[in-house]
Amino acid sequence: MIIIRLAWQSIFNRKFTTILTILSIAVSTMMLLGVEKIRLAARTSFINTISGTDLVVGSRTGDVQLLLYSVFHIGDATANVTWKTLEDIKKRKEVKWIVPIALGDSHRGYRVVGTSSEYFNRFRYRRNIPLRFSEGRKFSDLFDAVIGADVARKLNYKIGNKIVLAHGTGPVSIGKDHGDTPFQVSGILTPTGTPVDRAVHVSMEAIEAIHVGWETGSYTNQGEKNSPENLRKMDLSPKEVTAMYVGLKTKMSTFSLQRWINTYLQEPITAILPGVVFGQLWSMIGSVEKTLFIVSSVVVFTAILGMIISILASLNERRREMAILRSIGAKPFQVFTLFASEATTISFLGVLFGFIGLYGVLFLIQPFIESFTGLYFEISAPKWNEIILMITILGAGFLAGIIPALQAYRTSLSDGLMIRG
Repeated sequence: MIIIRLAWQSIFNRKFTTILTILSIAVSTMMLLGVEKIRLAARTSFINTISGTDLVVGSRTGDVQLLLYSVFHIGDATANVTWKTLEDIKKRKEVKWIVPIALGDSHRGYRVVGTSSEYFNRFRYRRNIPLRFSEGRKFSDLFDAVIGADVARKLNYKIGNKIVLAHGTGPVSIGKDHGDTPFQVSGILTPTGTPVDRAVHVSMEAIEAIHVGWETGSYTNQGEKNSPENLRKMDLSPKEVTAMYVGLKTKMSTFSLQRWINTYLQEPITAILPGVVFGQLWSMIGSVEKTLFIVSSVVVFTAILGMIISILASLNERRREMAILRSIGAKPFQVFTLFASEATTISFLGVLFGFIGLYGVLFLIQPFIESFTGLYFEISAPKWNEIILMITILGAGFLAGIIPALQAYRTSLSDGLMIRG
């Protein structure tokens, strides 16, 4: 107890240096734990880009490719799936609901997603959060469009604005726009931090309507036949889809239905489990988190190195202090323990303040981060990986204190009483 009390007094006698050292370790701890929080939040948000959907079905292709174009709207499908196939899947007793997705068009670089109105009820993201409207409503008219938050913000669109879709997915589609069938913005979705924010949603019937005259692959102007009034009178029942989201009545039937779909004889199609493929995709692109972890670890190492330098620099000033302690009976081991206790105490305070600081900052900015980036930082009791990181920093601080402690251990009584010119 005497050694601990002496360590505290020594720390208080060097307030300025000690505070700076504690602050540097606290900031380093915040960085390391913050990177860990970002890593977990990014992984969770990524994997939960789509939630509550049991299977994603599309034409026969690789699992990752199917996930990329059906959920992230990156790339294109190798082929479409016929509407009859969708109806066959829908008739299965395991299926609770099914939402079609049609891709292939764009608006000023943003993907157009053809779907049913049920999409806005069934689509979930992150913690099973449903889609919500910041303004307006879902489409009801043939030429209504619901836009994501990013589309509305970057293009400065409001409810009632007219927009023209383009054939193809490039940023510029000169001569390929559907200018004779303009759409009206009927709704704007709240930010989700998912590809939904960067999409323009229209009905499946609207996708059929804007492609009247494109049957040959290039536009054939048929005058009045393609006017919005005439298109509304046509049979615009969907003929094919790019992909479909499937929800099941029970999770127990997931694998049996997946096998049935993958062996479907009428058409080559594939069913994937989104969560499984998200994990595969994350393992391919998750190297960035390792880089961040290495950088923050270097920062922690630098802070601990600064603590060693600080204690070593004070050794010369404390020679006489050590000599007096030795002269009144303190053993070399007790002097060693004094320095190790100082280093451990400084490390502990740095870790403690870093932990409190991180959670305090998260508590203040968590709603804003979730709103603007879609990352959800869970504010809860520290998880095991965070506890292990803090214990590691504390252990590193103790080990770092051994270096000046050994230096003090070797210092003889006569060396401390010697007057140096």
